[in-house]
Amino acid sequence: MTHLVELASGVTVALGSPTDDATFTITETESEDRRVITVPSVDDALDELRRRCERWPHAAAVCADVLRALDPDAPAYPGVITESLAYSTLQAGPEFRRWLAERGPAQPVTIADPVVAERIGDVLYVRFNRPQRHNAFSTDARAALLEALEVARLDPSVTTVVLSGNGPSFCSGGDLAEFGTFADPASAHLARTRYSPALVLDELTARLGANCRAEVHGQVLGSGMEMAAFCGRVVAHPDAVFGLPELSLGLLPGAGGTVSITRRIGRWRTAYLVLSGQTIDAPTALRWGLVDEIS
Repeated sequence: MTHLVELASGVTVALGSPTDDATFTITETESEDRRVITVPSVDDALDELRRRCERWPHAAAVCADVLRALDPDAPAYPGVITESLAYSTLQAGPEFRRWLAERGPAQPVTIADPVVAERIGDVLYVRFNRPQRHNAFSTDARAALLEALEVARLDPSVTTVVLSGNGPSFCSGGDLAEFGTFADPASAHLARTRYSPALVLDELTARLGANCRAEVHGQVLGSGMEMAAFCGRVVAHPDAVFGLPELSLGLLPGAGGTVSITRRIGRWRTAYLVLSGQTIDAPTALRWGLVDEIS
């Protein structure tokens, strides 16, 4: 028998047997079903999920809606557009404004050469290069990443692309010092979708398959996790930690993760990572299918 608990508008957690009607199912029993997340204590997990959904009800509900609307077998473009429009909606909402007020003024940090690229034969190595900030993804890093990937996009003699990060982490997600710097959500939407590393990585993976590879370590959070998941193969160092922290900003994943991560682990576990704010280790990521190998 399945018991459904509603946490926010459109967000329901199943206790018992898994069902597609739920946002996801939690249990204390191990399960290979992608609709199910195994937790140490169902009561504790439910209490924490309820607390988070009560604090960020708009972001929780919109995230659940976007994930339900996604067709993982469809091309990436419509999913990325839908995600970005939902992200912009939340940027205009009270939960993101509250986070900005709590954060206070912030000064974006410019670091030279935020992405470095090197071609050796037919292999293009692309590395995030803001190690002082755990490779937090910034506007200038996005521009540099797109410039580097364009080499592989336009040159068919590049047969392998390897995406990695210098320093202690692959990528810790968006640089929080830059959040809120766009004048309006519409401009932010256009910037995300007209200059989208997600769509370029998806295109390269369609051409190269597993030869478009991400090698991840340390913090693999937010946009870092979302971009890596677009690659045809993801290899994780044993120290890698994965998570989607966007709900605590009043947002949902905005770098294509509702597409890339859902393709790999299903909408249910993707929703759990967003709504719970929990991180998972490399063995769990491998078991779920988020990564393909532990190095």
